[in-house]
Amino acid sequence: MGAVADAVLRAGAEVVGVIPEALVAREVGHKGLTELHVVRTMHERKALMADLSDGFITLPGGFGTLEEFFEILSWAQLSIHEKPCGLLDVDGYWAPLISLFDRAVAEGFVQVEHRSLVLTERDPETLLDLMERYTPTGTKKWIEPEER
Repeated sequence: MGAVADAVLRAGAEVVGVIPEALVAREVGHKGLTELHVVRTMHERKALMADLSDGFITLPGGFGTLEEFFEILSWAQLSIHEKPCGLLDVDGYWAPLISLFDRAVAEGFVQVEHRSLVLTERDPETLLDLMERYTPTGTKKWIEPEER
């Protein structure tokens, strides 16, 4: 996250950060951001980031990255937000996860409409274009009463 923030700042753009108090106490916070929100918990962090964002791009990462991606994707599935969710598939990093999503659809665990919530591209500009053109699926119900 720091490398991305540094690159954005060098390019002359603004960077807004959200960090929980516990991480500030460990001096993990970035000192040169345009704006920094300090919140009490990780949950508050994710909620504020969601409120401040127009969309979400997930870069290659570890458990924390996956957890944040899946929470925001679940919120989209539940229509808590209608913002685009993208995976930037650098060097095929997300290919196994994308295959898992497709398998979940094939086996009936994920609806096709919900699978379309995940935008995936290898090229950042193409991903941004997809996100700009994104239209929410509008799926409000998963199962119709007669399907139960």
